[in-house]
Amino acid sequence: MKYVYEIRDFLKQFGIFVYTGDRITDLEFMRFELKELHDLGLIDPKKYQTAILILKREERLEKERKEKKHET
Repeated sequence: MKYVYEIRDFLKQFGIFVYTGDRITDLEFMRFELKELHDLGLIDPKKYQTAILILKREERLEKERKEKKHET
């Protein structure tokens, strides 16, 4: 996994569809759902760790974009 859409597709395999209309909220919900799957032992720890890092990076980038947008 390298991209958020790959994480979305991965979650769909478990019947989890995340779309709130707000990208940051979507990223937070995906992190929560991944943690639940990990805690239940349904996903590989390495895959979990990779997905969490991708989501955290995307969340940081999205927040930076919003800050820049408000500055202009």
